[in-house]
Amino acid sequence: MIGENFNEAAAEFPEPFRLLVRETVESTNDEVRALAMAGAADGLIVLAERQTAGRGRRGAAWFSPAGESLAFSILVRPEEPKALWPRLALAAGVAVAEAIESFGVQAGIKWPNDVWIGQRKVAGILVEAGTDFAVVGIGLNVNTLGFPAEVSEIATSLRMETSREFSRAEVLSAIIHRFASRRQHVGDHFEMLISAVSQRCVLTGKKVTLITAGGPRDGTVEGIAAGGELMLRTDAGLERLIQADEIRLAHT
Repeated sequence: MIGENFNEAAAEFPEPFRLLVRETVESTNDEVRALAMAGAADGLIVLAERQTAGRGRRGAAWFSPAGESLAFSILVRPEEPKALWPRLALAAGVAVAEAIESFGVQAGIKWPNDVWIGQRKVAGILVEAGTDFAVVGIGLNVNTLGFPAEVSEIATSLRMETSREFSRAEVLSAIIHRFASRRQHVGDHFEMLISAVSQRCVLTGKKVTLITAGGPRDGTVEGIAAGGELMLRTDAGLERLIQADEIRLAHT
């Protein structure tokens, strides 16, 4: 519902997380980036009821109807080396999946940035780096019952999967509490994060086509490597991919 009160949930957030709610922004990631450059501290969360220019990976538009979904971004000032910051996407994915599961719904992770329920996408994550900070953007379909035609075959929501309405504040709180823990595994104890991702990886054993900077790759996913890379078995052998612009499941 529009205008849901998030203050009570925010009061119980672990340190250092604190919430700033905006009625309308172009993009929560852009809003957090601007606040970070102005000196905002680690843990700031900006949540918007409406995004006029919300985006997913590769600049794709993100469907985020007011009052039905969660669209928020978290400011992180990592202590870890910048080379490890992309792991924040895995930490956020696990946090979202674990939060969903706390409401009795099984969730999967489509490496590296999506959370699925069954064969449909329920959440997307967009991590963007600044000079000395990272922005972790999360979009989660909570109570949405309808999607635009172009994504209706691949998108779902918690409400569509369970036939019940959720408190977005409760769902947000569940995500933040789990992210507070999982962000600590980006450097030390990364194996714990990889284990959680591997257990939920919806691509393992599947034939896929990946669009990468070096061109398309076809193969079978063998799992997630210890460093967070996707292990892809191709005709040329086993490849370890750090990132991919797009991953499509092969139709069988």
